[in-house]
Amino acid sequence: MLVKHFLVYTTLRIALFVACFAVVSTIAVNVFDNTSTVWIWTIVGAAVLSSVLSLKLLEGPRERLAQSVQRRAERASAAVERARSKEDVD
Repeated sequence: MLVKHFLVYTTLRIALFVACFAVVSTIAVNVFDNTSTVWIWTIVGAAVLSSVLSLKLLEGPRERLAQSVQRRAERASAAVERARSKEDVD
């Protein structure tokens, strides 16, 4: 289940960045010239905007991913404890 939640969240983050990049680049190229400096700032602006938007828009998928990671970590900790206690008995 962890891989599914990871793929969903990652795909949504990439899609949000692409959407932000499309909007920001359209505005920037129409307002300014089509130069390399504009494109660099467009990428930076899209990254910042998508990061801020993802805090609210992707809260659900991020929480599901975090829960999956936590469950997996708890299972791993339990397995380590079982192995440790088995070693103590031997």
